Amino acid sequence: MARAQILIVEDEPGIADTLSYALRTEGFEPLWCATGEAALQHLPPQAPAPALVILDVGLPDLNGFELFKRIRERAADLPVVFLTARSDEIDRVVGLELGADDYVAKPFSPRELVARVRTVLRRTARAAAASPPPLLLTTAAAVPPTSAPAVPSPIEVDDGRRRIRYYGRPLELSRYEYGLLKTLAERPGHVYTRDVLLERVWDDPGDSFDRTVDAHVKTLRAKLKAVAPTLEPIRTHRGSGYALAEDLPASLPAA
Repeated sequence: MARAQILIVEDEPGIADTLSYALRTEGFEPLWCATGEAALQHLPPQAPAPALVILDVGLPDLNGFELFKRIRERAADLPVVFLTARSDEIDRVVGLELGADDYVAKPFSPRELVARVRTVLRRTARAAAASPPPLLLTTAAAVPPTSAPAVPSPIEVDDGRRRIRYYGRPLELSRYEYGLLKTLAERPGHVYTRDVLLERVWDDPGDSFDRTVDAHVKTLRAKLKAVAPTLEPIRTHRGSGYALAEDLPASLPAA
């Protein structure tokens, strides 16, 4: 049985050697790159995607967060675990906002990191197995004559491609922003608590916290406002949670 390949992007040879040994001992196939540019050569379309990437934020040639964006452009569902010497909360929040699967600060235990790798891979496998089949659209002939006409929605969710359009414009969303907007769009007007959103959208809600939801809602609102500056599609219900507005117009207001 082929070993799952783990791409290590780390410029410190000592750390890379330690990680490689720990991963190999646990049955993985480690592949080490010391720079971001070298790592890109081992990603689609140049090469098949690895099972997971361990990514150091402080690389000599590319900022780790920028490299993360380029990785996701090439392989949208590729799990990524950030590795960094920085302990500032802002770095952790940025990583979470971008959609990282986990975040480990140096110094760390190689065994713990390998355990986190296994956990992320299990989550990814469960999420892939639980993906719903494509929705079947009802044909016009099958709709009873007495049915009320459907109200056009400004939010179009393509779950198969994991894409969302807002007033016809595709949104560039992280995996968690996608999950949040998809969940809110399923029941406009329904107030979802932060705990429910964590449970539905995050792979391991126990490792996340309320302000993670708030941070992602903030970035999601900014992306929606860039399309329709005068609208407030996501409503905050203080002490409760968030809901998608029920009164969004079917088309953009005239400028």
